[in-house]
Amino acid sequence: MLYSLRRQLNIYAAFAAMQPKLQLAYSAWAWTEFIAQIIAMTIFVFFWRAVYANTDSLSGLSLQQTLNYILLAQIIAPLIQARVVFQFGFLIQNGQIGVELTRPVDFQLRNLVEALAGLVVYAIQKIPLFTIAVIFYGLQLPTDPITWLAFTLTIVLGSTVTFYFDWMFGCLAFYTTETWGLSVVRNGIATFFSGYLIPIAMMPTWLQQLASAMPFAQGVYVPVSLLSRIVSVDDLPQILLTQIAWLVGMMILSRIVFNIAIRKVTVQGG
Repeated sequence: MLYSLRRQLNIYAAFAAMQPKLQLAYSAWAWTEFIAQIIAMTIFVFFWRAVYANTDSLSGLSLQQTLNYILLAQIIAPLIQARVVFQFGFLIQNGQIGVELTRPVDFQLRNLVEALAGLVVYAIQKIPLFTIAVIFYGLQLPTDPITWLAFTLTIVLGSTVTFYFDWMFGCLAFYTTETWGLSVVRNGIATFFSGYLIPIAMMPTWLQQLASAMPFAQGVYVPVSLLSRIVSVDDLPQILLTQIAWLVGMMILSRIVFNIAIRKVTVQGG
């Protein structure tokens, strides 16, 4: 049993080790995203400075808190993009889905391991962007290690929750051969309700309640609000319990949805 467990760990570790090579292979894409994020941060900084021109506080948030939040959200938000939807569409369109499902590994667990490994690589890649935000845009990062630990825990849990939601949403690809429209709808909803454009704390109460009923805030608003000190670390136990509840529910539901969806596999060309 111990040998079998060790063998399984080695297999999934090998999948995780491939992620740095895959993400660093497309340097042009990485540079394009880097430049685009700098432009976006510049626009948002000037926008929010203009909004706060005649006031010291909005929804209880100071300009510095809002800038901290927006800058961090701009850096972290690409983590919630609908990569699973595109992957499912690609595998189904070229007929590779059959091969993936017959491999002697858990298909979902493999993709989760790769996603979490990609999260680590992504964080390392964004260190220069964090540095630029601190030097040129006035981003203030906490020095308290507890806050960073809380941020790390919540972003890992939140990214996992988002992964399981995307897994279920990606199952729609089994019923259609076109996933671009699905990804547009999903990314549009996630962009707003994750807190990417505006802190959820600034939304009307009914919108805050709606956002809390969706998984997207777990991947962006929750960790970013902790790191930008909009939410106190004292609330971490309740936050973690909420994220764990989301995680367990999404994990179980995603398995059920996937097992139903694979009964109908439509591949272009046959």
